[in-house]
Amino acid sequence: MWLESLPNAWPFDYSQKNAVLVPVAALGVGGMLLCWLRSGRKMKTIDMGDGWWGAGERPPKGKEDTSIRPFKIETSDQEIEDLHQRLDRFRFTPHVEGAAFHYGFNSSYLRKVVDYWRNQFDWRKQVEVLNKYPHFHTTIEGIDIHFIHVKPSYVPHGQAVRPLLMVHGWPGSFYEFYKIIPLLTEPAKHGLNEGDVVFEVICPSIPGYAFSEASHQKGLDSIATARIFHKLMNRLGFKEYYLQGGDWGSRITTNMAQMLPQSVKGLHLNLVFIMTQGLGKMIRTMLGAYVPWLVGFSREDVRRFYPFMEKNIYEVLRESGYLHIQATKPDTAGCGLNDSPVGLAAYIMEKFSTWTDKSFRNKDDGGLESKYSLDELLTNVMIYWVTSSIVSSMRYYKENFSKDPRIHDRVSVHVPTGIAAFPQEIVHVPRVWTKHVYKNIVTYTYMPRGGHFAAFEEPKLLAQDIMQFVRKVEQL
Repeated sequence: MWLESLPNAWPFDYSQKNAVLVPVAALGVGGMLLCWLRSGRKMKTIDMGDGWWGAGERPPKGKEDTSIRPFKIETSDQEIEDLHQRLDRFRFTPHVEGAAFHYGFNSSYLRKVVDYWRNQFDWRKQVEVLNKYPHFHTTIEGIDIHFIHVKPSYVPHGQAVRPLLMVHGWPGSFYEFYKIIPLLTEPAKHGLNEGDVVFEVICPSIPGYAFSEASHQKGLDSIATARIFHKLMNRLGFKEYYLQGGDWGSRITTNMAQMLPQSVKGLHLNLVFIMTQGLGKMIRTMLGAYVPWLVGFSREDVRRFYPFMEKNIYEVLRESGYLHIQATKPDTAGCGLNDSPVGLAAYIMEKFSTWTDKSFRNKDDGGLESKYSLDELLTNVMIYWVTSSIVSSMRYYKENFSKDPRIHDRVSVHVPTGIAAFPQEIVHVPRVWTKHVYKNIVTYTYMPRGGHFAAFEEPKLLAQDIMQFVRKVEQL
């Protein structure tokens, strides 16, 4: 979903720089004036509103079930047998020579994955792993919301425990956070700090993902999800809390900060979306290639952002085919994925290759096992498979892209914000651009390594950055 941060494209030959710098600088004045005029139309907050996503009519006020119910993931012989029968019927499609991952998931490597899945992967064991953290369900706006809630096992007397809501994206799940949770809830045990910053972590599943019920109505977007998650935190007894997100989680938590800033103590993101476009942005992008200091770009911004066409146009086009399908006709492609575990695995796991490291397209195995284990990757796939949630997760794009996305940039974020910019993220947003929306950036870190699935791939790096951010917020 990172495509929304794509900057404007334009036909521009950098060899013409001497002929355009002077008129471009002049046009910059007009661009700044335009931005100033538009800034007067910014809204203060996003209206919280209300919603109903259940089947049928909403019950009378006061009659809705607000209980929090323990939940346990289970499996059965029938579920596993059905999976095995479908895996046995896998139809192999030969790839062209030298395809690697340039055409998508390499079918020769897919054979290996399917063989492992069928003969070595132990779903019952992985269910036990998933159940090591407490799971819950609660009904909000007519649908059951799934979440895990992990508290520190030991808290010294007088130690403050800070609630942290972490939100996943697509095609991930709550499982992405399993490696980072112990680092945040018991940091001293893992050598991260002296225990001065300790969290209790709440990881909900977005409606329509994993064990969260899908909406029965049209229109459940990131703003509706933000409201639902605020209600969840309120139901858990929290009045003020920290937020963290990447991918859709970044959009949802940003909307939460725009909706109820008084409830958000701090917002930490590992992906930023900036929708602001226009002449001014185009001019700054042109100038940044030659005089980056003039437009506020750092040396690292330049390294990650240019050459512009390759990194921001061609690279995005190579990786965004899925988005156009899911934002327009998600149910069509989703039907096939929901019926074929092999197709589902190829569709999901391919993203964990190229979104982790773009160079992995050149590898026959997509570099997948250099960063993750097959057990980890297949467990995430199985969460989609056993819940039949791939279609509803894809619909989330349709619900969000069918509306004017500019509302997200018209409401400034004034809560303390921390940004972890990972070098292998699909697109890079320079710090100076993030300030157009995020007005109170406390930390902005150029992370040394890592890609789109930060908590899954580099849990320690992300945990350290979250803690550094929270420490600074607490000192404000």
